[in-house]
Amino acid sequence: MPLPFLTADRTFDAASESALPHDDRERWRRPYRPGPWRVGGAALWLLLASFVLFAAVLIALTGSASSAGTVLTVAVVVIAGALRILRMGVWVSAHGLRHVSLLATRTVPWKHVVAVRTAQQPVRWLGLPRTVQGQALALVRKDRAVEDTPPLLTTHSLDFLHRPAAFDRAADAVEVWACEYGRG
Repeated sequence: MPLPFLTADRTFDAASESALPHDDRERWRRPYRPGPWRVGGAALWLLLASFVLFAAVLIALTGSASSAGTVLTVAVVVIAGALRILRMGVWVSAHGLRHVSLLATRTVPWKHVVAVRTAQQPVRWLGLPRTVQGQALALVRKDRAVEDTPPLLTTHSLDFLHRPAAFDRAADAVEVWACEYGRG
């Protein structure tokens, strides 16, 4: 019995398949895949968490329960951080646009969005203070100036570093959502 989901010789019906696994526009979805740098970073954090969990078990078996609880709490915080790193990015739905960062989440209803534009500007490299020349997807809101809002996506973020075609596809997808729902 052939397994078509594991082989490359199946026929591709791109017109009949949606790019996303579901067509529910009310659910929040990321219009692009997380980049390899983001996934690799989260995997390293989870690897660190496995060592910390192992240490918690060893401390629980040989030491005090309070010390093991403290180390277990550290492991849970590291796991939560890894999951948050995976959730970071831009999410869209029929309700609006959501920008998830490491410590904050900002949601903008579509009625407040004027436009979403790609601009050539200095951007932060991997979120660090160092800036390099790149492209950024900027959100133009009715109630704020463009300079007050951080860029939604950049070519030098964890998702798009050394992947300019993926940035272009993601920026186009967010711009399409903004054009479709931003007529508020």
